[in-house]
Amino acid sequence: MAEEMSKTEVRSSATTTGKTRSLWPSVLRWIPTSADRIIAAEKGLLSFVKTPYVQEQVNIGPGAPGSKVRWFRSSSNKPRFINTVTFDGKEGSPTLVMVHGYAASHGFFFKNFDYLANHFKVIAIDQLGWGGSSRPDFTCKSTEETEAWFVDSFEDWRKAKNLSNFILLGHSLGGYIAAKYALKHPEHVQHLILAGPAGFSIESDGNYEFVTRIRATWKGAILNHLWESNFTPPKIVRGLGPFGPNLVRKYTAARFSPKYSAEGVLTEEQSRLLSDYVYHTLAAKASGELCLKYIFAFGAIARMPLLNRLVTLLNLIYLLVH
Repeated sequence: MAEEMSKTEVRSSATTTGKTRSLWPSVLRWIPTSADRIIAAEKGLLSFVKTPYVQEQVNIGPGAPGSKVRWFRSSSNKPRFINTVTFDGKEGSPTLVMVHGYAASHGFFFKNFDYLANHFKVIAIDQLGWGGSSRPDFTCKSTEETEAWFVDSFEDWRKAKNLSNFILLGHSLGGYIAAKYALKHPEHVQHLILAGPAGFSIESDGNYEFVTRIRATWKGAILNHLWESNFTPPKIVRGLGPFGPNLVRKYTAARFSPKYSAEGVLTEEQSRLLSDYVYHTLAAKASGELCLKYIFAFGAIARMPLLNRLVTLLNLIYLLVH
């Protein structure tokens, strides 16, 4: 099912990642984005990567009612897809699977791919409900169901790719999901790498005390209400409509400005293409982003902290960068 992409091609099957194609030109829409534009923005960002790669939409099945995937309650019988890029590596190299964090997609790793491909067969994915992957209706109502949304869809993807004995790297929320996957399916994970993982905080640490003090204020009460109402950052981007791209552009310019390094983290062209990519991945249909309040309480305190399973994780963790 994989189809190799040159750096001048966009795979047509990418249209399965979003809603039905709009009849309105994107310039006339309140939210000027589409599934096609996500993949086109991804292609532009990956044009900076010198290592040849294959992009594919991996079919993980419909997961519709009647299947064993109970967490997927959508009435739709459409197949779900995980957007995947695989980079050429040296023959015999170990496989490294990379999982992005919250409000991100695999393109955020674009400056890492060339270096890593010298040592690994690198595979990076957009988690279900993010980036160029399918965005089914998010109907989870508990922490357990929400974790299963990501863990089970990742396992469906692994089966479709026929992978085993791989190194699993997760960043931020991706680290949390990677750890939860490794706990449930340790037989497939050779090593676990957690880069700045979310989900280790517990109610007894200093951060929780700080959050408690903030929550006691009127501003904190409002923020806590917004959190529990599942008011996510991408909703702000969508709400701004045609002004959203400019907000994202300013954020990207500030976040990766030259003050963080002598030469700057990104070139002007890289910053422009990253801004375009970030906007389209955030402005698309809300799906995986709605996991936030079920996995974390206000203040990013994990509802089911990884620290409680640390002893088990220590047998799997190869590297922890916090």
